[in-house]
Amino acid sequence: MYDILVKNGKVADGTGNPWFKADIGIKNGRIADVGTLKSGADKVIDASKMVVCPGFIDMHSHSDLELLINNYAESKVRQGVTTEVIGNCGVSGAPLNDELKANFRKENPILDEAGVTLNWSTTEEYFKTLERGGLSVNVAALAGHANIRVCVMGYENRPPTKKELEEMKKVTEESMKAGAFGLSTGLIYPPSSYADTSEIIELAKVVAKYDGIYASHIRGEDAPRLIESIREAIKIGESAGVSVQISHHKAHGKLAWGKVNTTLRMIEEARERDVQVTCDVYPYTAASFGLSAILPPEIHEGGIPKMIERLKNSKWRKRIRKEMIEGLPKWPSPFLTAGWDSIMIAFSSRHPEYEGRMISEICSSLNVDPFDFVFNLLIEEEASVQVVRFTMREGDVCTVLSHPASMVGSDASICATYGFLSKGKPHPRAYGTFPRVFKRYVNELSVLRLEEAVRKMTSFPASKLKLFDRGIIRTGMWADIVIFNLKEISDEATYADPHKYPKGIEYVIVNGEIVIEKGEHRKVLPGKVLRHKTIQKKGR
Repeated sequence: MYDILVKNGKVADGTGNPWFKADIGIKNGRIADVGTLKSGADKVIDASKMVVCPGFIDMHSHSDLELLINNYAESKVRQGVTTEVIGNCGVSGAPLNDELKANFRKENPILDEAGVTLNWSTTEEYFKTLERGGLSVNVAALAGHANIRVCVMGYENRPPTKKELEEMKKVTEESMKAGAFGLSTGLIYPPSSYADTSEIIELAKVVAKYDGIYASHIRGEDAPRLIESIREAIKIGESAGVSVQISHHKAHGKLAWGKVNTTLRMIEEARERDVQVTCDVYPYTAASFGLSAILPPEIHEGGIPKMIERLKNSKWRKRIRKEMIEGLPKWPSPFLTAGWDSIMIAFSSRHPEYEGRMISEICSSLNVDPFDFVFNLLIEEEASVQVVRFTMREGDVCTVLSHPASMVGSDASICATYGFLSKGKPHPRAYGTFPRVFKRYVNELSVLRLEEAVRKMTSFPASKLKLFDRGIIRTGMWADIVIFNLKEISDEATYADPHKYPKGIEYVIVNGEIVIEKGEHRKVLPGKVLRHKTIQKKGR
């Protein structure tokens, strides 16, 4: 007797091979048999005319704190996501100190509303906090460089001393020993942006010692910086001997369009030199981030309170405006890539009437200067403003998505159509990333074969993370499984109306337990905190 028997499905097994007809027997959380199965089961799922594949691994997620607000992970698991890779872009749930905790609360006022207490410091303590609350999906965490830097030297815009660097290496090692899968950087966001290449290389060497990965939001994705930023990421991988993951690879702004052809060739050439470089991509032409990210780096020194003080000062405001318009030698302003008519307010707790509207349109209706509007809004909201920015073209998305070295990541935190995570107008990728790949890029545009799309969501990210017991339909593997109707699968979330779950995902099984049944969440918590288990390498 099996616990669950999935019958008559078209199995896309995660390898990229053509689908085949088979039954799948699940017992004690794992795949017990694959083939023509006659044994009975406590639960039989008829998957006739449906695709059966491994659970999707969201290679780039930001659900570190949201999982403590809603552990059902509604917007992700309903897409077929069974594993979230959190701690990206240099910011993670741990390690934490008091300064980070204060900043997190300012940046995420929902934490206090939801009663989430940041009562841990280390990565191991954070993992135990997640485990106590339970999870509907599995979690694999990276350690954020920003966290590590602030824990040692605050929001200082300078290189670390030798002693501070050694302390940062020690904190990095503690996270790796706790089970982190690697280190992430967000090199456009302070304080990660204050670090030079040599600092990152030294920390990446620690990660390499534990066979982890280095995931990076590179220093720039626009025309002046894109190619050089990819070169830096490759250099870090080559110098540290670490596996590199280039996060949400894209080209911002018209001047950068088409340059992904060059950067992808750079990745290929690096791989020929034995540098393990790969990337992830989301299937949209808009990005999303905090509004304060468009300000010059020095404005962020000292954290949010200092930034607010500077925004209130008339001399600083003039300086900020000038630097945003003209850029700096080491900081080509994001404002130069596209103007206010490309930035939409996604979340503003004090001004929900702004949500879903472009900054240019809001300022026109209010008859106010856009710079003053942005500065005042950041002051009023204490920097807690999220935006969506439209600066990419679909041709580049197709180019990156179809490349053999790319996998799929949402670059989104979990949301829900109810409760604390239903606020604002977040990027629709939070609800639609994985179904959209099938609907648009498999069914409509034929950019990918079904089986290749599945590979980019399953076995490829699993192998990157060295999760060799997940990501493929094989006997003995953990039973993370998605069953969907390829003809009906659809992302329903839009920029105007993002809080909509997708269609066509019929069943999602996590560690052998059904979480989504006939499209509905069963409110069960079979997910696990996954820990990187690779034994420390010798001789490094």
